[in-house]
Amino acid sequence: MKSIVILVSGRGSNMEAIVRAAIPGARIAAVISNRPDAQGLQFAAGRGIPTAVVDHRHYPDRAAFDAALAEVIEGHGADLVVLAGFMRVLTDDFVRRFEGRLLNIHPSLLPSFPGLHTHRRALEAGVRVHGATVHFVTPALDCGPVVIQAVVPVLPDDDEERLAARVLAEEHRIYPQAVRWFVEGRLQLEGGHRMRVRGEGPAAPALIVPCLDGGGC
Repeated sequence: MKSIVILVSGRGSNMEAIVRAAIPGARIAAVISNRPDAQGLQFAAGRGIPTAVVDHRHYPDRAAFDAALAEVIEGHGADLVVLAGFMRVLTDDFVRRFEGRLLNIHPSLLPSFPGLHTHRRALEAGVRVHGATVHFVTPALDCGPVVIQAVVPVLPDDDEERLAARVLAEEHRIYPQAVRWFVEGRLQLEGGHRMRVRGEGPAAPALIVPCLDGGGC
């Protein structure tokens, strides 16, 4: 049984999707937030999942906060740490501590549009497709090895809100899938920059997505 700790800062709709997926062999050990008013804490508590708050405002700097957060995570015996709308930039020390067991989801087809305001930037760029990416976290922001991506069309009448809603629906589909692959031991890092998903049959093909040159990685 793999223990999963999920970090949220707000509603945590991706956390909800993972919890509702009831992944075999996985146990949601805790949901932790840096904000005591995060709605995701209420959802987790209502389902009997342990919750904790590590309020970043109570620490003098990012390093001190990350160290305290890491101790709470380790206290829950985390095999996997999942960022689900956790609105904090993590220090390199924190990322290295959980290397290979720290996942994030980003609302773009990385390496395109790393960082913030992805839907606005996609519309301004005039791209025909957009999407979401689950990736392992590395010290370089939004540049970790890709696990899975989902593509959505950009429609002529799209605005940020409509495009974001379409992407979010795909996030809720692919994030539980990525966690399931981790729990099943099917994710294989190759050279630190590529990810292979080991599986059999068309439902679980091997997937290799390199960090592309020129993408900021």
